[in-house]
Amino acid sequence: MLSVENATLHYGAAEALRGVSLKALGGRITCVLGRNGVGKTSLLRAIMGHFPLTGGEIVFEDKPFGRMATYDRARTGIGFVPQGREIFPLLTVRENLETGFPALKRSERTVPEYVFELFPVLKDMLGRRGGDLSGGQQQQLAIGRALVTRPKLLVLDEPTEGIQPSIIKDIGRAIKFLRDSQGISVLLVEQYLDFCRELADDIYIMDRGEVVHSGDAASLDRPDVRKHLTV
Repeated sequence: MLSVENATLHYGAAEALRGVSLKALGGRITCVLGRNGVGKTSLLRAIMGHFPLTGGEIVFEDKPFGRMATYDRARTGIGFVPQGREIFPLLTVRENLETGFPALKRSERTVPEYVFELFPVLKDMLGRRGGDLSGGQQQQLAIGRALVTRPKLLVLDEPTEGIQPSIIKDIGRAIKFLRDSQGISVLLVEQYLDFCRELADDIYIMDRGEVVHSGDAASLDRPDVRKHLTV
């Protein structure tokens, strides 16, 4: 579904990505792991068009993105949940969810019912301001907002960061549901090893802007693989 091919990315003279290649296959959960500062978030920002590649290309459903704008990438079927959630704190939960509407045809501008089935707290707090929610509730809202756009591929940047264990479990169940019942592919950047081991079909590990390992989730138990994740 998504193919990153020999991608390089620079911030000025600093090289954030060095010839990164990976694939997120249809109907599967792909997890990208690595220590802090190895290029994981830069990879997602490149996929979403926040920063232009300096080399290589990103292809979605056999169509190269090139210099396509971020909002046009969203319209092709990619939903993005950024690190830190980035909900609108002064808008209500309902209004936050409705910010996903512009990517849709007018006839489709509704919140899918399964969003409230996955995260019932959102339905209970539709009139509450986003900034009044807990961190875990804001993360659920950020995922719900991305799902409003009816994505074919959901891209999440460290959804467990700073979240209490009970909501981490809810998010894990939601990701499995999206793959198994909605046919949504998932590309997940994460540092929480057990979370990825439980969810991932395919994994990639990054170090210093490069992919240093790819394989299935079971390979995370190998010592030669885990060495890339230890501090």
